[in-house]
Order: sequence, then structure tokens, then C-alpha cells
Amino acid sequence: MTISPEPLAVRFDQDSMWVDLADGRTLGIPLAWFPRLLHASAAERAACSLSRSGIHWDGLDEDVSIAGLLAGRGDQTRARRTAV
Repeated sequence: MTISPEPLAVRFDQDSMWVDLADGRTLGIPLAWFPRLLHASAAERAACSLSRSGIHWDGLDEDVSIAGLLAGRGDQTRARRTAV
């Protein structure tokens, strides 16, 4: 089992989410990969909690795993909806 590095901080610009990891890397992720975050307000985006496994936005019902980001996966609920 591979353990993902822990997220230390999350910030946003107009088009991207930036995640600083404990191993020194910073990931830049297009907000288009996560429609709930793309359409959220700055306050809603800022209201997240970090854990070893990922990032959670209770108010947006959004969970993003660090392992998924490292694997290049975006919003998996969208993939499931289009597959139906």
C-alpha cells in the first residue's frame, strides 16, 4: 500500500487549485476537473479541512484524495454520471 504525502496547504487562483504537499511538491490542478470547486465562492473554497488522505469541503460535499490528484484523476462523480 502506497501512502500519499500529506497536504499542508490549499490555495486557489482563477483557474487552478494549488496543493502544497509535505514532501515539498506543489500540485497545480485545473478547477475544471472539479466542477463544485469551480463554481464555488472563494469563501466556500477556503472552508476546507486537510487530512493525510486528502481535502474535504463539508459545505460543498466534495472530497479530493491526494492519491487521486497524483494519479491525474479529477471528479469521479462526473465520470460515473456520464457512464450511466
